[in-house]
Amino acid sequence: MSPRPATAPPTGRIVVVGSINVDLVVRVATLPRPGETVLGGRFASVPGGKGANQAVAAARAGGRTTFVARVGDDSMGHGAIEAFRAEGIETDFITITPHAPTGVALILVDAVGENSIAVAGGANDRLSSDDIERARPAIEAADVLLLQLEVPLEAVAHAVTIARAAGTRVILNPAPARPLPAAILARVDILTPNETEGESLASQGDAPAPSAADADALAGTLLGLGPRAVVVTRGAAGALVATAEDRTHVPAFPVEPRDTVAAGDVFNGCLAVMLAEGLDLVAATRFAAAAAAISVTREGAQTSAPRRGEIEAFLAARPGA
Repeated sequence: MSPRPATAPPTGRIVVVGSINVDLVVRVATLPRPGETVLGGRFASVPGGKGANQAVAAARAGGRTTFVARVGDDSMGHGAIEAFRAEGIETDFITITPHAPTGVALILVDAVGENSIAVAGGANDRLSSDDIERARPAIEAADVLLLQLEVPLEAVAHAVTIARAAGTRVILNPAPARPLPAAILARVDILTPNETEGESLASQGDAPAPSAADADALAGTLLGLGPRAVVVTRGAAGALVATAEDRTHVPAFPVEPRDTVAAGDVFNGCLAVMLAEGLDLVAATRFAAAAAAISVTREGAQTSAPRRGEIEAFLAARPGA
């Protein structure tokens, strides 16, 4: 099945549950080691947060996107909501939180595009099961529920429980890496770690965790934790799509990276849209990999997310890639 034309109205229904941050970005020649100070170059304040990045990526890729999140009652939070509305994202379930700031991420980006990130959760840490319950009708009506781990596990667990009961497909991007209860993993349809996150998650199983260098073994261990499929993203090495029956390597698209911030978020948002539109997991992963490749050639988080037509043009120019 081919992606729908870029001019068609959104069809796939995506609900994203996750975080909203303002990214404070400093460009440096090299990332500092512990105890080291490096002189930085340009500074920028840009919208971010893994949930927000994924919601914007999904909306730009053509998904009918609803976002469940929290912001502070401050200028950053109100500005974020207006920006989401401008992207066509449904914001009825974004709660303004008194007495808590909007989340902030401090990001260093080096000369080759690698990054180091520290996050102060702020209002993100207040997302609760009650917030998820308010969004129950949207989750039950969605084709795909997309989540990450920058919000409390209580909220994540309640969202996947609602989605599972309703037959809504669940994609969990286990980032940042943290231990996950078996009850959550058992309700996940597609788990999408990068290699580092995959290694961390695999270590909570009974068997010794395989190295990320052995992607097949790592995927097998992760499947044993409960999800029905695993997509391990491997940067320039592409992605491995794994199910109980099969393993498929999806190559990366060679590009000159400029900034890798939010590449994984763009990947996940676009993967959710393609699956919501009916593509199989391998084809959806290829589309998502193309979107991520475009994103790393640009600076910023949400600012790097490509639109549907750009992704389709990129793919059309690389039919054999």
